[in-house]
Amino acid sequence: MVNSDLIPVDDAINRLVGQARPVSDTEKVALTASLDRVLAVDYMVPADVPPADNSAVDGYAVRAGDLVSGTVLPVSGRVAAGQTPGSLEPGTAIRIFTGAEIPAGADSVVMQEFVTLTDNGIAIDAPVTRGQNIRRQGQDLARGELALAKGTRVRAQEMGLLGSMGVTELEVLVRLKVAIITTGDELVDPGKPLGPGQIYNSNRFTLLGLLAKAGCEVMLCENLEDTREATRQTLERAATGADFIITTGGVSVGEEDHIRTVLEESGQLSLWRLASKPGKPLAFGTMGDTPVLGLPGNPAAVLVAFLVIGMPYIRACQGRTGTTGAGERVPAGFSTHKPSVRREFLRARREMSAEGPVINAFPNQNSGILSSACWADGLAVVPENGTISAGDPVTYYSFAELLE
Repeated sequence: MVNSDLIPVDDAINRLVGQARPVSDTEKVALTASLDRVLAVDYMVPADVPPADNSAVDGYAVRAGDLVSGTVLPVSGRVAAGQTPGSLEPGTAIRIFTGAEIPAGADSVVMQEFVTLTDNGIAIDAPVTRGQNIRRQGQDLARGELALAKGTRVRAQEMGLLGSMGVTELEVLVRLKVAIITTGDELVDPGKPLGPGQIYNSNRFTLLGLLAKAGCEVMLCENLEDTREATRQTLERAATGADFIITTGGVSVGEEDHIRTVLEESGQLSLWRLASKPGKPLAFGTMGDTPVLGLPGNPAAVLVAFLVIGMPYIRACQGRTGTTGAGERVPAGFSTHKPSVRREFLRARREMSAEGPVINAFPNQNSGILSSACWADGLAVVPENGTISAGDPVTYYSFAELLE
């Protein structure tokens, strides 16, 4: 059983997603600038793709009925992609290339590898089936059908599909505007000298990278001093322009942890303390009408909590139709020995062993060890109150899947 004061991971995700308010404003962007944007409308197919029957191979267009054993067909023409195909004269063949439109009267294409050239034409060295090696009109997309639904995130393949439909400009949802607030008097920007007890602010750059990958716009990025008033003022200012605020640190129970307290005093705190390892000191609430996700301060915990909790919420706010994938079940190359009431997310990577794929975990899972995430390519999940033995199937999520 999970401690009553810890919120199970799945419950937290469902609560956040249920409170998400998808952006509604739209804008138009060029197809060339549409990568990672979210479609604001359905896109229907304006015309068949491909627009006509065409050849799938280099070879010869023929009528299957013209072929009998020992037949030699004279070559009556030649057609390349982009040329007018013309018509196939009965009892002849037309030289044709990949992508070229099928001549009228032809019903099959023979690959050139199965053709012998003779002085009088071509001899075909393999059986011919009517319709072979022909890509039919509309086999990819048929006019009037749904090509891409509203809420689809545009990847390279969607860009290509839209291009095949002749689309040059897309209507997309505006980017989610996110404010990043890191807390801690000990934090120093890279490039400045470190004083006693100071460390460089890594969380800012982790979040900048994650939010860029998630297709968000960072509209404010600040580090604030560990005082109640500075925390309140900065959150209030961020709330006036951001759709969403992400903070790091300041959500635990220390005297210098002010994010949670300010949300309770000046905003609303709806979730605190997660049954996750790392990521227990996590908070969610609002400042005014602006949602605030308070992540832990330790660098690896920031990464894990963002991927596990933050990304499902961001997807919902972006109006995206996709959800986190199911991961994959792969044999573990590691063991855990002490069960925890919290679900544990291990920095891990997929490797090949003599027996096949295996998931190996970084040996030091301390939440302050960010190098573990650079070594890893995903997260392995140890369920609540459970352990993993080498060889057991373990659920594994790649970083790419979690950020999709």
